[in-house]
Amino acid sequence: METMKMGSIVFTWLDGGVTHMDGGAMFGVVPKPLWSKKYPVNEKNQIELRTDPILIQKNGLNILVDAGIGSGKMTDKQIRNYGVTQQSNIKKSLAELGLTVHDIDIIAMTHLHFDHASGLTEYQGEKLVSVFPDAAIYTSSVEWNEMRHPNIRSKNTYWKENWEAVESQVKTFDGSCMITEGITMHHTGGHSDGHSILVCEDGDETAIHMADLMPTAAHRNALWVLAYDDYPMTTISEKQKWLAYAEEKDAWMIFYHDECYRAVKWEEDGTITDSLKRTGK
Repeated sequence: METMKMGSIVFTWLDGGVTHMDGGAMFGVVPKPLWSKKYPVNEKNQIELRTDPILIQKNGLNILVDAGIGSGKMTDKQIRNYGVTQQSNIKKSLAELGLTVHDIDIIAMTHLHFDHASGLTEYQGEKLVSVFPDAAIYTSSVEWNEMRHPNIRSKNTYWKENWEAVESQVKTFDGSCMITEGITMHHTGGHSDGHSILVCEDGDETAIHMADLMPTAAHRNALWVLAYDDYPMTTISEKQKWLAYAEEKDAWMIFYHDECYRAVKWEEDGTITDSLKRTGK
């Protein structure tokens, strides 16, 4: 596991599983000769995408950002279609830190697509139960409404198996929500209508988690958006807004999906000035 300290905040990346998704879909209209220079692709045109929750420790709280793809919940067809080569080992990761699922106080859900929310629940026998029964789960009210009432497009990623068992734990917000001093969620829309990002601040230091507005460091260009985005023009405008804020603050950008980078700092021209890479990368 990789850890980064920023003032009094500690970020640790847990083992949430691995998917392999179509590279063309992940880079939208960007031609493969361009994006493949910035992110590795396999012979099936798939790119590796981690689904690693970020444990943020601040103010005596254990805050989890998203929940991984879970374990033992996907069918063989889903495992094949989503290129799943490893399922979640969150409990093992927490144990290595001297923690259990009962120590998680808050879960900040940037959105509730299956690759972020499946780790919220697990099977005990034939029944689905909450993995983190003592945690408050924060998400935007827009996202929560769509999770429970998906449309013809979104029903493929908003699964009842991921929300019914945790409904009583969910706390929703509109606009922005400070979940503890120095850590704020902001509803952005774009990737999904209810998508949110996370801004962490301590003194004069800042870290921004853009979630799936910028799933990897290769997506830094504001115009490089996903074919999966429901509202791509919103994604573009929100990326422009928050990248400008990041530049102003000399902020870290932290990632859930990137197969190589956990955190990156850039110059204005896109040159990486500092980074934290995944072990072995």
